[in-house]
Amino acid sequence: MDPRTHTVLIEIAAALLATEGPQALSTRRIAAEAGTSTMAVYTYFGGMSGLVREVVHEGFQRLERHLTAVRSTSDPVADMALLGRAYRMNALANPHLYSVMFGGASLSGFSLTDDDRQHGRYTLTSVVECVAKCVAAGRFADADVAHVAHQMWIATHGLVTLELGGYLAAPLDGEALFEPQLVALMVGAGDRPDAATRSVRSSRRRIERELSPQAG
Repeated sequence: MDPRTHTVLIEIAAALLATEGPQALSTRRIAAEAGTSTMAVYTYFGGMSGLVREVVHEGFQRLERHLTAVRSTSDPVADMALLGRAYRMNALANPHLYSVMFGGASLSGFSLTDDDRQHGRYTLTSVVECVAKCVAAGRFADADVAHVAHQMWIATHGLVTLELGGYLAAPLDGEALFEPQLVALMVGAGDRPDAATRSVRSSRRRIERELSPQAG
């Protein structure tokens, strides 16, 4: 089996779900756009429902690769800000996958189970660990680290979802709003405004070195 065909089928299914909805999904159409036979969908995924499920899993795998590219440093708040940047970069690089994995695309008859929807929670592990380091360093207030990590995720997801949906327009577009939001999140978690600003600025300088190879 060619792993490239596996990836192409996932990309095509995600794009169809995100742009045309579940009614566009058929083994014939997906195979035709992939330049392969309809049997490929069954060979790789066991059928259409398996393919949709794999779209979700692939989306979280790509997110995890972005997040784990962030190195742990002596400035955990900068690390946290870079995790936020990694999350946004993954969404912008994989918009169709992102839409499907978080329910932004209608799945209709290909509905996900509760287990499918909870599948990607492992991607929060690095965020929870980073929050704990920020607390230990005295940068964040002592709090339930999982709760703080979820607050970071929810806020970042909200901005990214609006950005991908085209709801944020210049001069208040995603690029303009994201960095101030990062600073506000760090301050909200207990960091000093001046220290948070320096750390977020520092995280920007690390993008090319740590995150650029992960794009796409």
